Amino acid sequence: MSRRSMYRRVLIMLLLVSIVFLFYYAKINIEKRLPDGISDYMDNYVKDGSDNDGSENLNVAAKISNGMVVYPCGFPIGVYLETNGVMVIGTGTIAGMDGLTYEPSMSKIQAGDYIVAINDIDVSSKNQLIFLINKYGDDDIILTVRRNKELIDIKISPIKVSDNEYKLGIWVRDDSQGIGTMTYITSDNEFGALGHGISDVDTGELLNAAGGTLYGASIWGIKKGESGSPGGLYGVISYEDKNILGEIKQNTSIGIYGTIDAAEVKEKFSLEPMEVGTKEEIAVGKAYVRTCVSGKVEDYEIYIESVDLDCDSNKGMVIKITDRELLKLTNGIVQGMSGSPIIQNGKLIGAVTHVFVKDSTKGYGIFIETMLED
Repeated sequence: MSRRSMYRRVLIMLLLVSIVFLFYYAKINIEKRLPDGISDYMDNYVKDGSDNDGSENLNVAAKISNGMVVYPCGFPIGVYLETNGVMVIGTGTIAGMDGLTYEPSMSKIQAGDYIVAINDIDVSSKNQLIFLINKYGDDDIILTVRRNKELIDIKISPIKVSDNEYKLGIWVRDDSQGIGTMTYITSDNEFGALGHGISDVDTGELLNAAGGTLYGASIWGIKKGESGSPGGLYGVISYEDKNILGEIKQNTSIGIYGTIDAAEVKEKFSLEPMEVGTKEEIAVGKAYVRTCVSGKVEDYEIYIESVDLDCDSNKGMVIKITDRELLKLTNGIVQGMSGSPIIQNGKLIGAVTHVFVKDSTKGYGIFIETMLED
């Protein structure tokens, strides 16, 4: 082989190596510029021809990046949540018919426990619990209690407080009702709302829900927020079958979820589809919150002060109300506005979740993709 031929072969090999290196370098740079999770999703799609890679988060991120569309709402909703059992909110002393003081549940029952059965009879309401306690009278009873996802049987002796009336020395609460704001509806007639879970007002524990019903609601009054005292929306809920909007299936730490009669509300509130934005698209600056505090759903200007891309809870954004009309009506964010959609650059990016107690003009927002992951 001549020296010229050998040089030519060496040059060709170097050229091929350079081309391979350039392609590899380009691939690495493209993946770095994509939102987290998208490159992995794309690789799996090429390998197996589907988007089922076992990760809901990656799937949601991919769908959003490909232009996922939902219907942002902002209208008020009435929530009726059925708890799975009867929630204990505290224990205490009781005066017996004999004039003595007793604490039959002390050190046995804890706040946050759910009583799900008495003597193997399922319990679903406070009234049923009271009926069964009086039914067994002086006999010891076995309470089946759910505590931290574990079922525990507890033996308790009821105390007679009057003729045919017995007590256990516990305070309980069953179903929960309230008003919030609808965040979005999907094309599959599913909804997400509130941006946070429904918790017990006394214990702060997330209510363990067996399901619930979504009703239409209307706002009739507003308590303005003040420093140290959050304001709130006053509304009315008509618990009639004709006022039912849908079914609540989940109560989670980042919102309530279920199915809804979408056709009715889309027409009533003139809902229009909107593309969903990823958290990487959110920018510090002007945005809008869609809510109903004036009797109709309107968009009000806000300012996004900061964005925490690593946040996986419902406090990913800090927002400030800047719209003069909304400030005049509410002084900022008030209870009942939770779930109000946040819109920026024509995309749904999140929802209002909390108000700062010392400054009602400011609060937190959740990323919409965090809500969609659930």
